[in-house]
Amino acid sequence: MIDQAMIEKCSDPSLTPAIVEQFVSSAGADDPLTLTIKSDGRLLLIPKPRTPDEGLAALREYVGRAGVRVGITQIPAGIGTTDVSKLDRSLFDACTNLKEGTALFAKVARIVTHWYGSPTNKDILPQMVDDAIYAWKTGYFEGTEVFLAADPGGETFLREGFRPKDLGGDRSSDTEASGRVKQEASQPDANSGSAEMRIDLTRIGGQK
Repeated sequence: MIDQAMIEKCSDPSLTPAIVEQFVSSAGADDPLTLTIKSDGRLLLIPKPRTPDEGLAALREYVGRAGVRVGITQIPAGIGTTDVSKLDRSLFDACTNLKEGTALFAKVARIVTHWYGSPTNKDILPQMVDDAIYAWKTGYFEGTEVFLAADPGGETFLREGFRPKDLGGDRSSDTEASGRVKQEASQPDANSGSAEMRIDLTRIGGQK
């Protein structure tokens, strides 16, 4: 999906490479042109953009009317703005998308870290990462609208001494670890990966 060179060049420096890999593999997409569009919990199936220009046209059509996620990090587009003319093709560039997506994810991580009381015990790190990724997917953490909330500052997870194995290979405890935050599923879901109604718009206008 992404290699070490891209991570080092393009990702936010407050996140370790291992966390960036975990984030993109769990919440991102392989194709920089990937668009995910949801409205009222329904996934809208549109023709896949073949170029950044086609992707930008779709962005400008749906931003403000639906939730739109873009590119390899599935960053939400148009957060805090209703002026679609400010949108450009840069989010379809893999490096730019990774840079902006990880910067926003780092803010979400600091919101989660602050809620946890900025712990130093690495044993809680997998749970914090799971909670931050879930907050990225849904847009919420403990009632906070994470994309619009102010950055609390402070630590981003447990950067010092972090090793890839600290995330652990056994995800059998995920249900217990993330059970608290996953109760937020009853809140508005900006981009949940759960099953939802799909509306296929690819055939409208004779497209196949």
